[in-house]
Amino acid sequence: MPNQVLTIEPQNELKFKVDFSGLFEQGYTTYMRLINPTTDTVLFKIKTTAPKKYCVRPNSGVLEPNSKVDIAITPQPVFVDPNDKHKHKFMVQSVIAPEGKTNIDQVWKETSPDQLMDYKLKCVFETPRGTNLNDAGDVPAQNEVSKKRVAVADDAKAPSKDAVEGLVQNEPKIKDGARTSGPLSESAVSTTLSFPKSENAESDLQKATSEVILLREEESKLRHENLQLKEELLRLRQAGGDGRGAARRHSYGPEKQAQAAMMPWLATAVAMALLGIIIGKFLM
Repeated sequence: MPNQVLTIEPQNELKFKVDFSGLFEQGYTTYMRLINPTTDTVLFKIKTTAPKKYCVRPNSGVLEPNSKVDIAITPQPVFVDPNDKHKHKFMVQSVIAPEGKTNIDQVWKETSPDQLMDYKLKCVFETPRGTNLNDAGDVPAQNEVSKKRVAVADDAKAPSKDAVEGLVQNEPKIKDGARTSGPLSESAVSTTLSFPKSENAESDLQKATSEVILLREEESKLRHENLQLKEELLRLRQAGGDGRGAARRHSYGPEKQAQAAMMPWLATAVAMALLGIIIGKFLM
């Protein structure tokens, strides 16, 4: 496999920002620059091991001699699985364009794997405090971690009940000067003040991390359901308004029809009354 002719910046790793729970920071974009220092035209492609979690623009193209291009890599608003954070990688694949070839897709199809030039970069995830999520183990929930550590430290500082009672019993002897057993040595004090061990601290921290991730996923589901309920309520209100409008239109319809039907009879009655008055005048 030939060496990569493009100059790639950064050279080794791409940095992304995540919060304490492992969620990508929205609106943050990482840039990678490709430089062609040669006199040949070079075709390039950008590939990743997690294509559903990143938007790469442009993900392929042509670099003319002594030219450069900036690649924008925008993460999607998803969580970084602690078990997969070391698997996120990007690869720049390039090949020198043959002379006289204008169909780029055909060039990629005809190029054998031995002619491709590959260059890989790993992903690094940074929290708001500047710590590296890749080196933080499998415990991204720092808030719960801090709480657990404080609780363990408080338990370690508090002496046991038996140790306190032993010191209280020895206090009168020290005041009276009757040091029958001699002064308390450092070994005796360390033996008396025994501190409890927190063997399950690591497992508790991992459980807290899992609970935080589950709560965030549940929150997202509830928001989606809330939006669906609001849309359904709006449709019901619109349907109810249309029904009431139709009912009002229908309620006025029969009255107008009845009035229209009575108009000829009223006109006939008035005409007959006028005719009767005229005939009566002539007869008189």
